[in-house]
Amino acid sequence: MTRGLGGHAPANITHYLKGMDFPASRQDLEQCAKDNGAEKEVLETIHGMPDGKFETMADVMKAYGKEH
Repeated sequence: MTRGLGGHAPANITHYLKGMDFPASRQDLEQCAKDNGAEKEVLETIHGMPDGKFETMADVMKAYGKEH
């Protein structure tokens, strides 16, 4: 079940990134989300984030905020 509107709620992102080791690249985030069964909308949201290294989950949420 998709959480939030269109699958874009911050809780959706963090849910599918459980177990993520940091630092991580956007590609690492995408792979972790895929491995955790993320829906298409979640993967598209992560794919839209800037490329680079994320040091913590807080960095991921900042990037998410800039996208939305």
